[in-house]
Amino acid sequence: MNTFLIRNAKIVNEGVIFEGDILIENEFIKEIAEKISPKSSDCIIIDAEGSYVIPGAIDDQVHFREPGLTHKGTIETESRAAIAGGITSFIEQPNTVPNAITQELLEDKYEIASRTSYANYSFMMGGTNDNLEEILKTNPRNVAGIKLFLGSSTGNMLVDDKDVLEKIFSSTKMLIAVHCEDEATIKANLEKYKEEYGDDIPVKYHHLIRSAEACYISSSTAIELAKKTGARLHVFHLSTAKEMDLFTNKIPLEEKQITAEVCVHHLWFTDADYEKRGALIKWNPAVKTQEDKDALWKALLDDRIDVIATDHAPHTLEEKSKPYTSSPAGGPMVQHAVVAMFEAHHQGKISVEKIVEKMCHNPAKIFKIEKRGFIREGYYADIAIVNAYLPWNVKKENILAKCGWSPFEGYNFKSRITHTFVNGKLVFINGKVKDKKVGQRLLFERTI
Repeated sequence: MNTFLIRNAKIVNEGVIFEGDILIENEFIKEIAEKISPKSSDCIIIDAEGSYVIPGAIDDQVHFREPGLTHKGTIETESRAAIAGGITSFIEQPNTVPNAITQELLEDKYEIASRTSYANYSFMMGGTNDNLEEILKTNPRNVAGIKLFLGSSTGNMLVDDKDVLEKIFSSTKMLIAVHCEDEATIKANLEKYKEEYGDDIPVKYHHLIRSAEACYISSSTAIELAKKTGARLHVFHLSTAKEMDLFTNKIPLEEKQITAEVCVHHLWFTDADYEKRGALIKWNPAVKTQEDKDALWKALLDDRIDVIATDHAPHTLEEKSKPYTSSPAGGPMVQHAVVAMFEAHHQGKISVEKIVEKMCHNPAKIFKIEKRGFIREGYYADIAIVNAYLPWNVKKENILAKCGWSPFEGYNFKSRITHTFVNGKLVFINGKVKDKKVGQRLLFERTI
């Protein structure tokens, strides 16, 4: 029997923090109580005194680059970085090579993850202008949802046929997650800057090319279509103040048909950071202004935004150093997302309870993930221990993403992930990843 006893923990769960012990047996949380005695002589005791114990974070949007782009990252390397960051489950996107737009190609990714993933996993089925038949074959029990790119990004999966889009929205009851940027607006903006600078456009103009207007046009259209068709819509990586008026906090999360996500980088960086960070903070949608960042924080805290995710999207430094039009958008984030939010807690921006709500509980609720995202008896023991006062510096030697860099490089975080459990197995302890690829396929409590 695999048995652990976490003692003296500041357990963070469902809006409260309470001191207690957690007993883990095999894959599951066996008992939560104020004081628990070891049940066997081989029980491993971990004293968490002074540290927070949180459910493992669930990242609802990552790009781990396998298959086809494995020079950037693999399911193995990036899931390894994720557990070091306290992320125990991830939902990966379909714009790999080949794109996951048939059931066969989708299952190929699950097969790879079953052999190589340190964290629990699910993969989105990708939508295109001509694969509705394949979309409708998607199993709601063991696939997270359908992903549609309404603006082009890494890959070639743009869905720009409005009739097709409405047909997809009308035909599936599965959750549809969308990347919202208006392609026509972006193209017009890009041509304007290319006329002046050619291909070597200064990165500081990225947020004006992939503008707030481009985001709003696309997200408002998707939301209007979801309301028209009754589709279950989840809008990824919101980045603008203007879009915040599209979302509501007037009803409980469980009753929302339209939910919203923000990414760590849009809560952390602004356009003022382009001068120092350059293409390392080039994302789609773009990091925008301080006003936009402030509005995102406000919407996150008043529950118009439901989830904090990473959009982890590694590229090599060589790729990032190319001229603007050739430099890809995206960056590694899974190893540092949870501690970045704890840094925001130290800055007085967010409570620890709210971090757990947005990074653990709400992804589980939105996707209806079975027995994960909470510290509850009978749930899988996906757990992270966070010492909020154990500073460390991000440097190349401790970056685990395959690409070998981070937009946080050089930053001193106050908080540190000291232990991570996945399915009851201790997979990360004090800076060291144990070679235990124990990730399981996520299952979903759906009756579609």
